[in-house]
Amino acid sequence: MQLPYFFEENPPNSGEFLLGEESSKHAVQVLRMLEYQDIHITNGLGILLTCTILSAYKKRVRVCVKERVFSPRAGKSVSIAISNIKNSGRFEIFLEKATELGITEIVPLICGRTEKIYLKKERLHKILVSAMLQSRQNWMPELKEPIKFTELIKEASADQKFIAHCIDIVNKREIPMINGSSQILIGPEGDFSENEINQAESYGYQSVSLGETRLRTETAGIVAAVLLKNRVERSL
Repeated sequence: MQLPYFFEENPPNSGEFLLGEESSKHAVQVLRMLEYQDIHITNGLGILLTCTILSAYKKRVRVCVKERVFSPRAGKSVSIAISNIKNSGRFEIFLEKATELGITEIVPLICGRTEKIYLKKERLHKILVSAMLQSRQNWMPELKEPIKFTELIKEASADQKFIAHCIDIVNKREIPMINGSSQILIGPEGDFSENEINQAESYGYQSVSLGETRLRTETAGIVAAVLLKNRVERSL
């Protein structure tokens, strides 16, 4: 039977410590856990602790570390730079699914047609944590600060860079096999402007297709995540 998964941002490497209030409540009130039962704790940065519950109170669970394991992040870095969406719930769905798929980095992108710029980072962090725990991973995607489109394309250092858009141009093709780190740009409702596409291509981004149908921004982000992970995994 798999052990329950919990998140603690800065757990110690050994000894005893108290779980945070949220984790304590979930362990005692939701999972009905008792003393001497074991749990897993991750910090989202590759650490996995196996711990035994020493005392279980509603807001105060004390545990003792039995084992500490560090797992390096598997595969190459996969970054999705995606425009924020007017409907917050749709952006949150993308974050959840991208986390489950094991995306390395998520960059909120401010484009010319982006309608909503500000994000509730605390809420988004909780979504990332929840998705990481649900999918039983030890690594959580790094959620970057929102950045303007022109700044990102100048700073990006990925080995292979792509931009997905709806404009039908001759040199747009499917995402190729990936041999290094990768990044893909996903535009806002209304798509990237032709000028943005031309700018991205001038900085080494390759125009790619995500399929034959026109996708919503969050759907395009999820499809891109699946395709990039698939191309990376198949190239290893």
